Amino acid sequence: MGTILAAAGIFVGTDIDDLIVLTVLFLAARAAHRPVWKIWAGQYLGIAVLVGVSLLAALGLTLVPDRYVPLLGLVPLGLGIWGLIRAFRGGEEDEPPIGAQGILPVAGITIANGADNIAVYTPIFRTMSGADIAVLLVVFALLTAGWCALASWLGSHKRVIAVVERYGHWLVPLVFIGIGLVILTGAL
Repeated sequence: MGTILAAAGIFVGTDIDDLIVLTVLFLAARAAHRPVWKIWAGQYLGIAVLVGVSLLAALGLTLVPDRYVPLLGLVPLGLGIWGLIRAFRGGEEDEPPIGAQGILPVAGITIANGADNIAVYTPIFRTMSGADIAVLLVVFALLTAGWCALASWLGSHKRVIAVVERYGHWLVPLVFIGIGLVILTGAL
């Protein structure tokens, strides 16, 4: 159960920004009367690429002695601190391109927006057992569907989008700091 909860927290923390992007994409698709299944497929493809790259990077990290692995938590911790600094300064990320409606363009947006995912997933995969990674991947697959469904629903409520856009830049850094601290303490 702990692995499931950790996987859910990791997914939400690294993909809250995707929720905003997906919501905008669903809004644009509805406005243009385009099919939304391509957004779903593109999101799954993008997440699969990010996870695959992270797994390969984690395999490469097997050369790192186990006693140094918790130091990899400095990456998400640093990203979180940097995000908080940007939030305090008022710097927000650029608006996502809303014209991307095909599978590959949506996957491209997900991948381009996923450097933080790779930075967080890689050390986590390095510290988990194969069975825990399998559980994490199932949770990620289920939550990707949940994320798409939630974004689709949000994409029909403009007031909700305003709230997510307003507070999302604070929430993501705080979650990254939490993930970094968990990795540093070796709790995963």
